[in-house]
Amino acid sequence: MIVQKFGGIAMQSEEMRNYSMNHILDGIKQYEKIVVVVSAIGRLGDPYATDSLINLSEAFASDYVARDLVASCGELIASAVLSAELHQFGVSNTVLHGKQTGIVTAGDFGDATLEAIDTSNIIKSLEQVDCVIIPGFQGMDKLGNVMTLGRGGSDLTAVALADSLQASHVEFFKDVPGVLTGDPNFVSDYEKYDFLSFDEFLTLLNGDNTIVQKRAAILAKEKAIPLYVRGIASSETGTWITN
Repeated sequence: MIVQKFGGIAMQSEEMRNYSMNHILDGIKQYEKIVVVVSAIGRLGDPYATDSLINLSEAFASDYVARDLVASCGELIASAVLSAELHQFGVSNTVLHGKQTGIVTAGDFGDATLEAIDTSNIIKSLEQVDCVIIPGFQGMDKLGNVMTLGRGGSDLTAVALADSLQASHVEFFKDVPGVLTGDPNFVSDYEKYDFLSFDEFLTLLNGDNTIVQKRAAILAKEKAIPLYVRGIASSETGTWITN
């Protein structure tokens, strides 16, 4: 089993989602069962992006419970869209959300910590379908409130699920072919790393480089979960990050 994580760019358009679905099909062919974690569709300015949802009302600035609830909706929408399109693609799948995921959170709204994951429902679902889709970035506290995991929290969801499910690794699909020596938006002379240690990778996550959430990378290092960063629109070999 593997966990695949698709970010906002991978979910942004029908063309990009077709790339995503082909990667999901490839994952099923190779590993039989996969768990897919998705982020909200697009980025600020797109109607269902997290920041766009939060900006619907100034009142969310002082109501943390309501803000986390609306912030979590982008991933739910993305999950529903991907699930429906996968069904058209002929892929058996289901979406688990809210309490169904078994993800229990605690701490502060907007920057919650993962307290526990009960994987029994996910495992049971994988007996019936080939692909389980989980909305990233969120969990529920013991009172049933939705809590979000901070910026880039879907990455943390993916790594934590991989640990709890004993998945072989996590695949992150990006708009770049892997971890690069420079930002292709600003420089033309860059190379792709084929392999990185976690220590090497973590040093690259300082500053503006957010290719994987740092909390997620730290957890992956602690739990010895290999990460594979690769391009969404490419079959090119990506970057492996391991201990």
